[in-house]
Amino acid sequence: MMATQNISRQIANAFEVGSGILRLAPTWVPRTFCVPGRRIKLHPNDLYAFGAHRGGIDERWLSSTTKADNGPLTTPDEGLSYVVFGDQENSQKILLADFVAELEAKLLGEEMWDKYHGWPVYSKFFDNQGPLPHHVHQMKEHAALVGAQPKPESYYFPLQLNNHGGDFPHTFFGLEPGTTKEQLRHCLETWNQGDNHITDLSKAYRLELGTGWYVPAGLLHAPGSLCTYEPQWASDVFAMFQSLVNDVPIDWSLLVKNVPEDKHQDLDYIISMVDWEANTKPNIKDEYFRPPMPVKPLEEMKSEGYIEKWIAYGNEYVAAKELTVLPGRTVTIKDAGPYGLIMVQGHGTMGVWPIETPALIRFGQLTHDEYFVSDSAAQEGVTVHNPSATDSIVVLKHFGPNPEAPKAWDS
Repeated sequence: MMATQNISRQIANAFEVGSGILRLAPTWVPRTFCVPGRRIKLHPNDLYAFGAHRGGIDERWLSSTTKADNGPLTTPDEGLSYVVFGDQENSQKILLADFVAELEAKLLGEEMWDKYHGWPVYSKFFDNQGPLPHHVHQMKEHAALVGAQPKPESYYFPLQLNNHGGDFPHTFFGLEPGTTKEQLRHCLETWNQGDNHITDLSKAYRLELGTGWYVPAGLLHAPGSLCTYEPQWASDVFAMFQSLVNDVPIDWSLLVKNVPEDKHQDLDYIISMVDWEANTKPNIKDEYFRPPMPVKPLEEMKSEGYIEKWIAYGNEYVAAKELTVLPGRTVTIKDAGPYGLIMVQGHGTMGVWPIETPALIRFGQLTHDEYFVSDSAAQEGVTVHNPSATDSIVVLKHFGPNPEAPKAWDS
């Protein structure tokens, strides 16, 4: 009981000291099927910090209360964000999930807490040297059968994290109109014969820096090799539908990772995880491409010292903004609800906190580039000061469902 009371006091004190803004520690996640693209600031000597058997670290999870699902070797807190508090000499950490459980609506606001009883999203930097296999994230009905949530997600390609484009900066989305379920079934039947040629049934789009896409659950996609900022629903489900990528075989287990055990060989069930209508739309880019949209007229914002754009929108699950604070300016920005944020350029202050963009991060090192902003702090307004005479501050902000986000874009 005493330990629980002490943690409650620490959480309350950290919330008050930060004026409703929490400092987060970097959260690194490895993947056995990926090769790190080396663009998310992690020191080259630490790319295999979990051990070579776990694969390279090519993801940094942001504002996460969602545990990574990397099989039986997954560590107990893998994918989970920690809040950092205390002085520099004696920093302490408590899981963001524990802050959410303790503070409830005080952190998330009444509306979000009442509806979800938790923080329903997270974001990540995905940094792979090559493309991923064509895959889906399960829809609600399929995810529920394995005790999980669906995973709709958004993509944005930040200029600051893409000094190179990787091996294949193009993404396959969906299936060509007219594709039949029999053709997809044939791809699964020939899984162990090498390349099952599933991307022959799809179309690849060249990825454009400073733009993004929305990927609903059930939409096949083979993400290209740009470093990607990915606000998404709080889940880590997927099913790989491509048997060979860059001459590397993909094990059948990655297709059925989140499939009920009695359906691991049920091709009809596996195909049912694909949203056929969404995948065979004749205008996939018109439907899912997301160019940035200014929150207000650009000249008006510039005169006030900043530029802010919606970079994830047009869905009911996640939203995101890119905030640029111009050199030498101080701005106060209000938002409709709580959000996580990550710095990608510049340095300065945000509320009571220093903010800075590190050039290199050691595994386990603490930083001042990631924070979580409470509902009350967001609505009262967060003040960001940029002391530089030359360099802008650029911040990426990830939200859950946001009523202020645009519903769509005019193609």
